[in-house]
Amino acid sequence: MLAIRLRRTLAIFLPVAVLATLCCGLVYTAVQQDLRMAANDPQLQLAEDAARALDAGAQPAGLVGAANVDIASSLAPFVVISDTSGAILATDGRLDGHDPVPPLGVLDAARADPPNKVTWQPRAGVRVASVTVPWKGGTVLAGRSLREVERQENDILVIAAAAWLVMMIALAAAALVASWLWPSRAESGPSGSGSV
Repeated sequence: MLAIRLRRTLAIFLPVAVLATLCCGLVYTAVQQDLRMAANDPQLQLAEDAARALDAGAQPAGLVGAANVDIASSLAPFVVISDTSGAILATDGRLDGHDPVPPLGVLDAARADPPNKVTWQPRAGVRVASVTVPWKGGTVLAGRSLREVERQENDILVIAAAAWLVMMIALAAAALVASWLWPSRAESGPSGSGSV
């Protein structure tokens, strides 16, 4: 009798547990992707505005901020303006005391299919949400640290995992109760019995 009840418990629990797991995964993925894609929005505006100004004749040095942005520690956005060969014409970003040099592949991809939105890791421990667009004389990359976005993603993962665990415990308890409430053959009477 106990084995039958355990089988019933599993039969009730497993399909709902799979569905709950998929739902938690879907919610986490949707929120994580929303956070990551929204991380590009300020950079897209900065890069496109700078490219338009450059095409209109503005000087590169006049389009970057006066203060240097340490991209390893600051959450502020920065801009890197390069020529067609990838040489930096102007930037307000700094990494370990040097100009942050974007990979040539990122710049080439931006010229071929703008805008090029990528996660750029100039060195270990530094991850940047970057958007690169072309202008007549080269490319403009705008970037910003992903540190805060990645912290939020980790928070969402912890919340999703905790919700999943609570759901699994609640589902297991509900399945156990349901299996005990399910009438056994002895309780429902002999099969095939009826009025004579």
